[in-house]
Amino acid sequence: MKNGNDNKNMKQDLIALLITVIITVVLLYLVPSKREIVITISWKFFIEMISILPAIMILMGLFSVFIPNDLIVKHLGKTAGIKAIFLGILMGTLPTGPLYVAFPIASSLLKKGASISCIIAFLSAWACIKIPQEMVELQFLGFKFMIARLILTVIFVIIMSVIIEKLLNKKSGEFATNS
Repeated sequence: MKNGNDNKNMKQDLIALLITVIITVVLLYLVPSKREIVITISWKFFIEMISILPAIMILMGLFSVFIPNDLIVKHLGKTAGIKAIFLGILMGTLPTGPLYVAFPIASSLLKKGASISCIIAFLSAWACIKIPQEMVELQFLGFKFMIARLILTVIFVIIMSVIIEKLLNKKSGEFATNS
């Protein structure tokens, strides 16, 4: 059953990639003045990803082998409650790097039993609460601004994490009763 879903997902991914390539080619044909800059930026982004992702994949493999699932479930799973959300926020604030690095980590955590709310908090924190970012805000925008934005961001990340988990659980419950 899982193999069938994997094949379906792979087909959907390939179709999305093909559509993206076709749209890009058409746009580059229609707007030739942007061709050079689009190709240059795309190439730089591709090189950046190729240089970072192999290391992330190795770390994800090590994580999968050496971190037991029950440890993740205990501290980041549904039964951990609000603690899982705060740990997700903490884990998201520590690393630096582009957001696309966080997705394989989030996927691995989810497969090991982390709650949806923890994953949402982790990804949200990675995107908008970074220690270096806070220091730059402090330097240029001041302490009051930094603290106000940080507190409001944490509050809304928590609210969003809980709401999304409830919505997804409700939706999956509907699918389970309809099947």
